[in-house]
Amino acid sequence: MNRWDKLKEEYRQSLKSSDTEETFDLIFYRPIGFFWAKLAAKLGVTPNVITIASIFLGIGAGVAFYFDNIWINLLGVLLLVWADSFDSADGQLARMTHQYSRLGRILDGLSGDIWFASIYIAICLRENVTSHFFMEHTWVIWVIAVVTGVCHAVQAAMADYYRQFHLFFVKGEQGSELEQASHLWDKFHALSWRKNFWQKLVLMFYTNYTVGQEKRTPSMQRLRRLLRDRYGDVIPQSFRQRFRAASKPLMKYTNILSFNTRTFALFAAILIFRMPWLYFAFELVVLNVLLIYMMWRHERICRQAQQWVEEN
Repeated sequence: MNRWDKLKEEYRQSLKSSDTEETFDLIFYRPIGFFWAKLAAKLGVTPNVITIASIFLGIGAGVAFYFDNIWINLLGVLLLVWADSFDSADGQLARMTHQYSRLGRILDGLSGDIWFASIYIAICLRENVTSHFFMEHTWVIWVIAVVTGVCHAVQAAMADYYRQFHLFFVKGEQGSELEQASHLWDKFHALSWRKNFWQKLVLMFYTNYTVGQEKRTPSMQRLRRLLRDRYGDVIPQSFRQRFRAASKPLMKYTNILSFNTRTFALFAAILIFRMPWLYFAFELVVLNVLLIYMMWRHERICRQAQQWVEEN
C-alpha cells in the first residue's frame, strides 16, 4: 500500500459511518478536520484540547454576530466554521488514536451548547438596540431565546441519541457511544463526593442527560430490554441488518437537526435578511416539526422491531 492509499484508509477510519455522515461534512468539514487531526497527532495535542479551543472560537463568533456590520459578521461566520472544523477534528483524532473518553464526549456536546449560547445572547443584545419592536419590549427576545435554547438542546440530544442507536447496529457496542442510564447511575454511586468530586459532578449531569433521552423514547427502551433479555450481548446479524435498513432513512433528519442546516439558517438570517431573530423562528417552527416527525418515525420503527423479535 503506497502512502496515498494509506492516507485514504486512515481518513476513512476517522469517519463514524457512511450511514450517518452528512454530504456537506464529507465534502467540507471532514477533510479539513482530518488535516487538523493529523497535525494535532503530530504535535501531541489531545482531542479534548481541540474541543476546548473550539469553544473559544465559537464564543468569538457569537461576539462578532452582535455587531450590525456585514464584515464583522463575516468574521463571525469564519470563526464558527473554524470552530466546527475543530469539532470534526476532535472526533476524528479520537478515532485515529483511540483516545476515547466519556469526558471527551461530554465536552464535545457542551462545546456546541456554549457556541450557541453566546450566539443567542449576541442576537438578543443586537435586536434590543437595532429593532424598534424589541427596543420597546426588551424582555420578548430573551424569552424567545430561552425557549429556543431549550428546544435546541432537545433537538441536538435526540439527534445524537438516534445516531448512536443506529451506530450500535452498524458497528456494535464498540463503535457506538450509546449509554444506559442505569449503568451510569451505578458508576455515579460508586464514586465518592470527597475523593471524586468533579468526576461525580460531571457524571451526574451526563446521567440526567441520558435519562432525558430515555424518557423521550419509550418504544426504543422496550426494544433494548427485549433484545437484552432475548439475545444478551449477541444480537443476530440478520436483525442488525434489518433494523439498520429501517433506521438509515432517518439519519438525514438527525443531520439536519445537528449543525450544518441550522448554521446555514443562522447565516441567512444575519447576512442576507439582516434580521437575526428569524433564526429563532426557524428553530422553533421548522426544526421542532422535524424533531416531532423524527421521534414519531423512530418510535414506530422500534415497535415494528419488537414484533420481529417476538415472531422469531
